[in-house]
Amino acid sequence: MEYVSLGRGGPDVSAVGLGMWQAGGKAWGSDVRDAECREAMERAVELGINLVDTAEAYGDGHSERVMSRAIRNVGRDHVFVATKVGGWHLRADDVKKACAASLKRLGVREIDLYQVHWPDPWSQVPLRETMKALEALHRAGQIRNIGVSNFAVRDLTEARSHLSRSDIASNQVRYNMLQREVEAEVLPYCKREGIAILAWSPIGKGVLTGKYHDGKRPKDRVRAEEDLFKPTNLRAAAPLIRELRKTGRAHGKTPGQTALAWLRRNRNVIPIPGAKRPSQAEENARAAGWSLSARELRTLGRLLRRIRLDTF
Repeated sequence: MEYVSLGRGGPDVSAVGLGMWQAGGKAWGSDVRDAECREAMERAVELGINLVDTAEAYGDGHSERVMSRAIRNVGRDHVFVATKVGGWHLRADDVKKACAASLKRLGVREIDLYQVHWPDPWSQVPLRETMKALEALHRAGQIRNIGVSNFAVRDLTEARSHLSRSDIASNQVRYNMLQREVEAEVLPYCKREGIAILAWSPIGKGVLTGKYHDGKRPKDRVRAEEDLFKPTNLRAAAPLIRELRKTGRAHGKTPGQTALAWLRRNRNVIPIPGAKRPSQAEENARAAGWSLSARELRTLGRLLRRIRLDTF
């Protein structure tokens, strides 16, 4: 496994992480099993993946509890634990209580990366209050690094201005070959400022694996209404899937692994694909340790510029 720094001067984490959203319950389909999700994490760690991401929002803490069993089995020292405080827990006291609850569910004494899941659009909790609470947890040794998720540059700038003794290590955002909105502002800002990008949905919830097409769409709650799975968008993505399959074949890789390698062309981008069974964890892990050539990147880039998705 290849390792990279989480932000400027940060700890080393695997170049490909593991997302545990799938372990939050049945939202990802009736075939999700706690035991298989746990085994997927254990297999990922066995193959060198140490960055494992979850959130209190995933199944109301259920994903964290599944992770705790895997952590006990593989050993705490082998897991870089990342979790998130929900957008409804951003008052100072709530941040403290939410962190304590996550620590208990995870069965750990400290969280390696504690992230604000999303900015608060409803209760209008000042970012200053939230960030000061996170910094207090950092000083107390309950969290080792502070991160955010789904933050625009304006949010990042304000959040960082309220930290006096630490900085934001990472921003977790949606980023894949078909959904590249972060390339306009967030990616350049984070690259310049030494903030890691954790890319969630890095294979487009499965679209970029080539598993789905116009006549085959997922029916689980998470993806049933996802824009990427509209028939028009699946047809628009088909040429890209064909090129990913062709390019990957030259390296002995799958389309999904090739899509992850495309993200890894930027060293500050760390994809965190999910896995609900060990075989998927194995495929994700094998997306690290190789790279696309400049010619292959140009070919994919030309193709991406021609794709037009139907979105609302």
